[in-house]
Amino acid sequence: METTKMCWSNDLGKLLLRLTVGGLMLCHGIHKIQTGVDWMTPMLQAHNLPDAVRYGVYCGEVLAPGLIILGFFTRLGAVILAINMIMAVWLAHANDLLKLDEMSGGWAREIDAWYLLGAVCIILLGAGRISIDGLLRGRADAPAPPPEPKSK
Repeated sequence: METTKMCWSNDLGKLLLRLTVGGLMLCHGIHKIQTGVDWMTPMLQAHNLPDAVRYGVYCGEVLAPGLIILGFFTRLGAVILAINMIMAVWLAHANDLLKLDEMSGGWAREIDAWYLLGAVCIILLGAGRISIDGLLRGRADAPAPPPEPKSK
């Protein structure tokens, strides 16, 4: 009985992690949908990257969080989110990596680290049973029905 409770506890924890990381990042993505990503052009030019790269933000902040929240291709969504966060720090915040926030005293890039490490945790842990991945995996892992008895 205790093992079953522990397993569901793990799955609830994974669900909470997915909903938190995915849900909070999706808010950033919705904002980008509403306001656009034209502001990224100067940053991309400064790093000699094509302007089309800016549309990758929609993959990292809308598609990936959607996959993570639903628990569908969860690890892929988390990899996309992690790459998105690495790109965001590299393009926009590389000079702040060793700075502390003057108002709070916290690390200036702690929000980026939170999303990146949250994505890494999801990559390592997977979606859990409370997910589309878990439902699909459960069906694939289900034992085959017993053979029909032979009639004489």
